[in-house]
Amino acid sequence: MKIKVAIIDHLGAHGSSHHFYLFGQAQGLIANGVKVGLYTNIYTSNPEIKDLEFHQFYKGIFSKKSRILAAMRYFVGSIRSHFHARISSCNVFHYHIFGFSILVLFNMVLAKLLFAKIVLTIHDVRSFSDSNVSSFYTRLIYFFSDSILTHNRFSKHEILKFHEPLQSKISIIPHGNYLPFIKVQHDQESSRRRLDISLDSKVLLFFGMIKKVKGLDLLLRAMPKIIEENSEVILLIAGKPWKDDFSKYHNLINDLHINSNCLLHIKFISYDDVEYYYSASDIVVLPYNKIYQSGVLMMSLSYGKPVVLSDLDSFKEIIEDKKSALLFKSGDVKSLANIINNTFDSPKLLKNIGLNGLKLMKEKYNWKEIGKQTRNAYYKINYFYKK
Repeated sequence: MKIKVAIIDHLGAHGSSHHFYLFGQAQGLIANGVKVGLYTNIYTSNPEIKDLEFHQFYKGIFSKKSRILAAMRYFVGSIRSHFHARISSCNVFHYHIFGFSILVLFNMVLAKLLFAKIVLTIHDVRSFSDSNVSSFYTRLIYFFSDSILTHNRFSKHEILKFHEPLQSKISIIPHGNYLPFIKVQHDQESSRRRLDISLDSKVLLFFGMIKKVKGLDLLLRAMPKIIEENSEVILLIAGKPWKDDFSKYHNLINDLHINSNCLLHIKFISYDDVEYYYSASDIVVLPYNKIYQSGVLMMSLSYGKPVVLSDLDSFKEIIEDKKSALLFKSGDVKSLANIINNTFDSPKLLKNIGLNGLKLMKEKYNWKEIGKQTRNAYYKINYFYKK
């Protein structure tokens, strides 16, 4: 039986670059002979990918005026998306999971009622928010699934710690690069002028949603030691807090007396501006305490930027230390500061790290290869067989 997949995702372009992941996944699947329909929200523009069926049935679901109204619109969008997908002969419904809730469970029930097979890509094995994720919802959602995709061995092991019977359902499919969707800005001088950064500065970039687990406080505590050896260094913090209070970071900046070495762009960075932030930077820093998979890492490597990051298992599965990125000891302020200072002292290493990271993205994390792996994961569902 041939596969036609409906990627049903209400988040899309809302507040992040997740829609590029969806577009890459769809593009890769289509390149491997899978028919694809993408069902998302009205805030996500049509990527105009050849042979992609694109639908925007989720409308007004992020309204802050009324949560009840937003929830109702979500249910309507889900019902329309699922029924349209089934009428259009989609027999696999593919979802992206960032947390387990009754909204996700509602989609699972709809899919089962429509006799579709369910595939989950698990982005966050356990949510990074303060709220307690219902184990009841989690168990049911995993129970309904026919195939589960994780980005690395670390995430797979985290799932199996609590859900060992899922072993046979899980496939490891890596996160793809952002190369088809980004524009690289090569003029660093003009980018710095645009962002009001001195041309003589050494620029560290902390980019993306600001979450407690991302270790921004660790990077701030490392700054005084970095400044001792590189007085012209600027830490550019660009992103919007997510269930985190930025005032504590602002207070830390004041307490450490590093105000003049920090540039704060605490807001959502529009897609048209992202290229200038990466172009203006010398090093991207990811001082995360815990992560299952990082879109910021894949974005940074796709821009060809050298990256300094914590030695977490999920990171070490992607990069090779001192070749495609630089690792410091997780949670260690001194280790982070030393790595950054040593890197600034080695411009040749800095250049090679960026080039090797970009090469890695092109060769190992291209969407056509990932689409092939995803298609093969679909074929593992006993309902299908490869002709």
